[in-house]
Amino acid sequence: MENFTPLSALIGGALIGLSAAILWVSAGRVAGISGIVGGLINPAEGDAGWRIAFLIGLLAAPLVYWAAAGRLPSITIGASLPLLLAGGLLVGFGTRMGGGCTSGHGVCGIARLSPRSLVATVVFMAGGFAATFVVRHLVGG
Repeated sequence: MENFTPLSALIGGALIGLSAAILWVSAGRVAGISGIVGGLINPAEGDAGWRIAFLIGLLAAPLVYWAAAGRLPSITIGASLPLLLAGGLLVGFGTRMGGGCTSGHGVCGIARLSPRSLVATVVFMAGGFAATFVVRHLVGG
């Protein structure tokens, strides 16, 4: 494993859990990004504000990091654009088919002890392991 940073991973995970808990306690909503974005397509009366605020927070986070650290971390993407597009489409299809995304099921659903979310998270992880194995060892990417 390259660049494993347990302290920053622990802090990041705690912040994700804290933000999910705050959204759940304050608004009774699950912090699943696919549901938050999907709910903006045809929002219920008075439902768009918190969704937009959540998305603004996601987009503003790198700016806060930049202000605190003085620089943004370098990002290297080793995959081709067609592979990234295919992966994005498959993830979108999977979230619709699975009734939610990894953040909704994996963070919020498991925290609520939802059997459906536990199964969905196991399937997400198994699919990720299988895809990584195929791309790295069979296809040679």
